[in-house]
Amino acid sequence: MARINVLEDDLELDAPFLIEGLPGVGLVGKIASDHLVETFEMVHYANVHCEGIPPVVTYMEGNSQLTTPVRVYADTDRDLLVLQSDIPIAPPAAIEFADCLSGWFDDRGVTPVYLSGRPADKGAEPPSLYGIAAGGGRAHLERIGLDAPTEMGLISGPTGALLSHAVEHDTTAVGLVVESDPQFPDPEGARALLANAIGPLADVDVPTDDLVDRADEIQRAKEELARRMQNVENESTEARPLRMYQ
Repeated sequence: MARINVLEDDLELDAPFLIEGLPGVGLVGKIASDHLVETFEMVHYANVHCEGIPPVVTYMEGNSQLTTPVRVYADTDRDLLVLQSDIPIAPPAAIEFADCLSGWFDDRGVTPVYLSGRPADKGAEPPSLYGIAAGGGRAHLERIGLDAPTEMGLISGPTGALLSHAVEHDTTAVGLVVESDPQFPDPEGARALLANAIGPLADVDVPTDDLVDRADEIQRAKEELARRMQNVENESTEARPLRMYQ
């Protein structure tokens, strides 16, 4: 049975933002969400048992307790939730997964912030970043002055399914798209998301210097997941341009 099992019923949150960290291009969402959970020492708030999640379990370094591979963490001081995922969600399961999560978000007044990498050749310039929205999400983007897309595009994978659900049901959602390395984990892209969009959106100060200082370490730690995702066609979230006339 699809459900989200809340472990900490006594935690009080007031219309929180939720940062989605499903694996995708450059693992930018995964890196950003892991960084938030670690930096703010967030509480393991809920286990996600939605359709589409493979029947696997996760165990952590130094902890023998098993848990689900997709979890929600909470920070009541910052009124913040993070969806942390240790696995990709396969495309055939994305709709059921989105229905399960989105219903839970709606019931709790959560504003989801969905993260996606757009494959790009990395140069010396900082990665470009833009925002997209459904429902009332556009007001949040205008509030922080985040740029709109400069070209037509498409979001695929489970994040695309989650945003599609928001459009279909006219609920509020924010999407953030950042230029990302198409082959390797990209801490620089994750840093741009945190510093230039997630922090301002959620009105939190997110330290990000160590993401750059530890870039090599982070890249090595995430490469195994990146390799797994490359072996499964179209499994990950991706933003890509739609050039209609070329």
